[in-house]
Amino acid sequence: MMMSIRRRAMLAATGAALAGPALGQGRFPNRPIRFLIPWPPGGSLDALHRTMFEIMNKDLGQPVVIENRPGARGTQAAIFLINQARPDGYTLAHHHLSILRHPFLTKQPTWDPVNDFTYIMQLSGFTFGTAVRSDSPYKTFKDLIEAARRQPGRITYSTSGIATTNHIAMEDLCAREGVQMTHIPFRGAQEGVTALLGRQIDVVADAQSWRPNVESGELRLLSVWTRDRLASFPEAPTLRELGYDMVVTSPYGIVGPKGMEGELVEMLHRAFHKAYLDEASQAIIRRWDMPQEYLPPADYLAFAKERVEYEKRMVARLNLSID
Repeated sequence: MMMSIRRRAMLAATGAALAGPALGQGRFPNRPIRFLIPWPPGGSLDALHRTMFEIMNKDLGQPVVIENRPGARGTQAAIFLINQARPDGYTLAHHHLSILRHPFLTKQPTWDPVNDFTYIMQLSGFTFGTAVRSDSPYKTFKDLIEAARRQPGRITYSTSGIATTNHIAMEDLCAREGVQMTHIPFRGAQEGVTALLGRQIDVVADAQSWRPNVESGELRLLSVWTRDRLASFPEAPTLRELGYDMVVTSPYGIVGPKGMEGELVEMLHRAFHKAYLDEASQAIIRRWDMPQEYLPPADYLAFAKERVEYEKRMVARLNLSID
């Protein structure tokens, strides 16, 4: 497909500005950039990040090196930024809604979800869905809900952690229907899929680590949580089509420690944005049906400020706590 004139202009303008600014005593970057991801390797997020960083390596002359830090409900990267990283641009992290939500889930001291980070760019979001084994008696999402109504607490579902976006969404769905299911948290979406295939749980409600197994016929996709049906799985209805006014993509992005210089933030934003627009990255987005959630620094910060208030309300409404 021919690249649009507007997109070519954006790429050209971005590329022309990618020469690093002279910050401090040397041109940035003059050594590898460390990028923390608080999830295990694999899946759409990992594929997109690795593709973008390969592109950035050519532009910046330095690699962006991924370091996976799973566990603790996806907060390990944020904790490292706050406690150990300097605001020099050499340590950055994947940032997600659980970081905005976490301070409201505990009475323990944590962080300021807005002011303790430097917001660089919102990138994409998760493609969530609910899937069961192909031999499951639940042929539709309605079947699942009706079974949960008949057997309170008997049906088990997995997510990538307690009080994650998908956990909250499932609890919200159960509350709307007046049913109970038992939540089984894992460190990542792939662990849930493994448990589902091993018949240790009944349903996986998570990001699309289920995709290969749905494609192979081992799993059945009951619903997707995006605004529209997925091109790859057009038979799976959205939550909106099922009667729930919900779109759940859990937008995520890139942040650094607080106190980063504006010039450095903008330089990094241009580099990430150029890599995001590259056809190789867009091919990953299309392959995995990933939502387009791009925001530049100021807009990403504004989104975070607004979203913090929503997360605070939802935690109180669902009476969630990790204490």
